[in-house]
Amino acid sequence: MATMTDVARSAGVSVATVSHVLNGTRPVRPHTRQAVLDAMDELGYTPNTLARSLVTSRTRSIGLAVSAISNPYFTEILQGVEASALEHGYSLLIADPHDDPEHERKVVQLLHERRVDGMIVAPSADPRELIAYLGRHKVPTVLLDRVVDTAADGSPHFDQVCADSAEPVARLVTHLADLGHRRIALVAGLSGLSTTSERIAGYRDGLAAAELAFDEDLVVHGDSASAGAEQATAALLSLTSPPTALVTANNAMTIGALRALRDRGLSVPDDIALSCFDDFAWADLFSPRLTAIAQPSRDIGAHAVRVLLDRLASPDRPARTVRLPCTFMHRTSCGCPEHPLTSLKGTVS
Repeated sequence: MATMTDVARSAGVSVATVSHVLNGTRPVRPHTRQAVLDAMDELGYTPNTLARSLVTSRTRSIGLAVSAISNPYFTEILQGVEASALEHGYSLLIADPHDDPEHERKVVQLLHERRVDGMIVAPSADPRELIAYLGRHKVPTVLLDRVVDTAADGSPHFDQVCADSAEPVARLVTHLADLGHRRIALVAGLSGLSTTSERIAGYRDGLAAAELAFDEDLVVHGDSASAGAEQATAALLSLTSPPTALVTANNAMTIGALRALRDRGLSVPDDIALSCFDDFAWADLFSPRLTAIAQPSRDIGAHAVRVLLDRLASPDRPARTVRLPCTFMHRTSCGCPEHPLTSLKGTVS
């Protein structure tokens, strides 16, 4: 097995120079760096990651804590995180907090004890213990998908990367209103999540833009899960004046809503129009095809890695929140023909 000494001899440099190339501990001239890399490739040299971490105090690993890894949305985010981490020479340690605040704090502590260089975390509905732990230990962290309350001066405590939530939901509501619907309901997510509150705010904005009154009976919580959305949709359909159109706030709840509509023998869009936040691979295989808001899932994951690496490189830089734009996937479940894709503008702050 080739050693650093072998690489140094082949490249015509010192062992210290090979170490600097591997660990980034000192700038090396480009042609010298390339000579070292060529020698490593020719000799089949594999760096000792453990030894490198002892030299640099870095493990070149990132901890990722996201709930419901089986959810297609988070699966695509994970793929984006993994691809970007690998591109930058980092490995990934993954844990599922199960959207449980106590378990969340435990798995984050476990990742921290594995000496990851930084973390990417999708916080639960009650992230107080999580935030306290990360702050107390000064763990470089990017919050993913769900944002937390900002500081009193309006700046975020942590770097955050997510998609727009409010404007896309407002777009769905105004679109349904333009089709003549006046009883538009929302199956919202788990209370306490920032995505839930933002999508409810977007729903209300859409109603206001369409000059429709807000009716609290038309907002139900499906707890971000299929079973919860099935029950919530059944409750909506039992109202004296049920909705004629439905907006579901994530992909799992869309499935639950469809089950409830099927059990009632209702047809989409003939009996009730349906549109949803979160697109997924088989959304255009349904009959009718689902009108949806597509989040840039992989881009969110990749962007979170880049923001974390910026934080590692400049620990004192101000925290920032990055919001990426969504795309309106205009299909037929809303009750109108196919339409070219229309992008929704996002914001970066």
